[in-house]
Amino acid sequence: MDPLTRINPRLELKVSKRARRMALRLDVHERVINLVVPPRARLEKAYDFARENRDWIEEKLNTLPDPVPFEDETIIPICGRNVVIRLFYDPELKTTNIILKPNELIVVTNKKDPTPRIIRFLKEEARRVLRELAEEKADLIGKKVRSVVIRDPKSRWGSCATNGHLSFSWRLIFAPVQAMDYVVAHEVAHMSHMHHGKRFWDLCEDLSKSYKAGKKWMSDHGHLLMSYGQEE
Repeated sequence: MDPLTRINPRLELKVSKRARRMALRLDVHERVINLVVPPRARLEKAYDFARENRDWIEEKLNTLPDPVPFEDETIIPICGRNVVIRLFYDPELKTTNIILKPNELIVVTNKKDPTPRIIRFLKEEARRVLRELAEEKADLIGKKVRSVVIRDPKSRWGSCATNGHLSFSWRLIFAPVQAMDYVVAHEVAHMSHMHHGKRFWDLCEDLSKSYKAGKKWMSDHGHLLMSYGQEE
């Protein structure tokens, strides 16, 4: 049996050229703990490091939120409101049709598992909402949003380039409105200040509709967003 599996079956070895020392990092997206080691590290020493931190590993894994698969009758938050997924399966259909109503996500599909189609739909919804927010905030500081790209990063909720190209995690669609607004304000503020100094944070607060609440929610609960669309 693999030495890491003996310590914990959800422990994985990652050799990183950028690593200066051994470290344990929780990957909420993949629901594993990565044992990160420099290229020349002795594996036996790395295994000992993991054994010494076995309790920490188990504690962190136990804090992971339960997966929320996209199934019939599942309730998911979309832009601050709870929405019930309603699945209607019809093998005769040629395409999947999805309609978002105020309290329901209607999915009429020929797929046994329409999860990829639902994710695609929610990504487009996220792009639309986030772009509107970004353009609104950019106008306030005389900047122009060139593009908004939706991704599924493991550790960042957004990014900004000096030329006005923004990137966001599609999973922000599941965050409360004030949290989503804070993340967008954060990235738009970077259009003026590509650092995290006082001027940046002052602008970020000015652009946020609920700066403290949004920032705190992302800090305390942001990891919950990774659970949506995952299988049990």
